[in-house]
This record gives sequence, structure tokens and C-alpha cells, in this order.
Amino acid sequence: MSSNHLQLLIVEDDHDLASAVIDYLALEDIHCDHVANGVACLQMIEKTDYDVIILDINLPRMNGLDVCEKLREQGLETPIIMLTALDSLSDKLAGFSRGADDYLIKPFAMEELIARTIALSKRRSAQNTKLTIADLTIDVQKKTVNRAGQSVLLSPISFKILEVLMRESPNPVTREQLMYKIWGEEQPDSNSLKVHMFNLRQRVDQGHQKKLIKTVVKQGFVISEGDVS
Repeated sequence: MSSNHLQLLIVEDDHDLASAVIDYLALEDIHCDHVANGVACLQMIEKTDYDVIILDINLPRMNGLDVCEKLREQGLETPIIMLTALDSLSDKLAGFSRGADDYLIKPFAMEELIARTIALSKRRSAQNTKLTIADLTIDVQKKTVNRAGQSVLLSPISFKILEVLMRESPNPVTREQLMYKIWGEEQPDSNSLKVHMFNLRQRVDQGHQKKLIKTVVKQGFVISEGDVS
């Protein structure tokens, strides 16, 4: 079962359960960040674009239902799997009404969590096949890039980098995040990303007055129409 280097966030105040989930997901090549309360979840979402969020209902500071509702109000479309010890229909309906995509009852089998996670991530990926920023558009399914009406030819690695930057925009992507999303655990030499970024800038921005790919000091890279600090 391919996970294609998914990046997840688990929001769970049971540290033993969270650690077990993180360790199991790592075996499937899925990276997982962890926070233990609802407020910390909202802060993490501001910084990182996750493929799936695993969200416990009973959390300190802000419960999972309120967190889910707030994320949806903010326009976040990331799939959310709710975790709960409650197995009543009313509790499930409450989660779905707040914007949850799926539900898992504790205790659950790790294999089921993996299967649901990958299914949700694939659904999201299929829904977002075209990404556009300014006059730059990529078609993720067809692997094509277009800038100001002109086709842009990219290598497979450059295309992956561009896709990550566009999915994360307007947030910057750190060098570490970018390298993990592209190469996973098998990291290339330290100059590889630098070379690919140079080639990507040449292909996407050369000949255009407005430069879209920018370096953010001490943060990484971003694709943005406006200026960055």
C-alpha cells in the first residue's frame, strides 16, 4: 500500500496512544506531527499543510468538535478523522455536522487507521488536480505546467517541488519539509535541492517581470504573487 510520503497531524492528549500511532505510521512511510491540545492544533495548521488530520474529541483547552468546526469555518479542506471512545450515533452525527470526514472508535486497529488515512488522502488529491497562482497553473494529474499561456517543461523532481510549493502557498516551505516531501527518508546530497530550485526558477520565472518563486530568509521557499519579508 503506497502512502506517497503523506504528512499527518495527530491531535491526541494520550501520549502513549499518539506515540504508538506515530511509530506505526512511520512503518508505512507516513510522517506524523503530534500536539496534545486543540489550541496547539490550530497553531500547527497555520504553519503546515497536512494531508490528513487525526483529531481526538476529548482534548484540553479546546475540544475536538470545536476545533473541527473552527477549521472548516476558516476554509480548511484537509480531511479530518475523529477519534473517540464514544460509539453512539448522536456522537458520530455531531462530528460529521462539525465537518469531520471519518470516525474511528477507540480502541481501533492500526491497519484500519492506515487504510482510512490513505483513502481520504487519495480523495483529497483527486479533488485538487489543478492548482493556480497568478498566471501559473499546474495540472497534477496530467503533469503539465502553464505560465501566461505558455507550456513549461519540467523534470519530474522539479514538478514535485513546484506542486508542493503551490499546495502550501501562501505559506513558506522549509528546506527540510521540502526535502522530506520529495525524497522521503532517502535524502540526496545537500546540493541537490539547491540545483533543482535554481532550475525551477529558470523554467518558471525567467522572462517574466513578476517572479513567483521566492526565498524567505530563515524559513525556506514560497510561491506568492506579493512581496515576502
